[in-house]
Amino acid sequence: MIVLRTAVATDIPAMEALITRSGIELSEGFYTPAQAQAITQHVFGVDTQLVADQTYFVIEEAGQLLACGGWSKRATLFGADRTKLGADPLLDPVTQPARIRAFFVHPQAARRGLGRQLLEHCSAAAAAGGFRRLELAATLPGVPLYQACGFSEIETFEIPLPGPIKVGLVRMGKDI
Repeated sequence: MIVLRTAVATDIPAMEALITRSGIELSEGFYTPAQAQAITQHVFGVDTQLVADQTYFVIEEAGQLLACGGWSKRATLFGADRTKLGADPLLDPVTQPARIRAFFVHPQAARRGLGRQLLEHCSAAAAAGGFRRLELAATLPGVPLYQACGFSEIETFEIPLPGPIKVGLVRMGKDI
């Protein structure tokens, strides 16, 4: 049976392992191996503020972690703890969009609707929190899912990573 539940601190090691595997394997065909390695190492990972806020979720089956992802009522658009540069202030749900954050699926569970299930759960929770709009920074492998779920492109941009490597992302949004 597939279970969607709120992530807890003891899930972090398993989520980090899932994120690493997903970041490398599901980037194939979208990013070069060097780009996938760099973004996984330097950007991807758990944002523990989402776990503390109880806005990060996992999907598991028979105790096996299959997917994780969340939403945020805070200003950070993307990235793990190591990418934050200071305070992460709360957003105003009336004037600012909630963030969809850090969606990762185990490569062997890809294309089973788990990302969509997480996205629907997070969208409903953000709406219940008073938000009227969602925004996210999609990696290229995530763009098809978000488009299929009604998100539209706002802008494309690149983030510089060590190497020197640049990785493209797409800022997307959707009214809820």
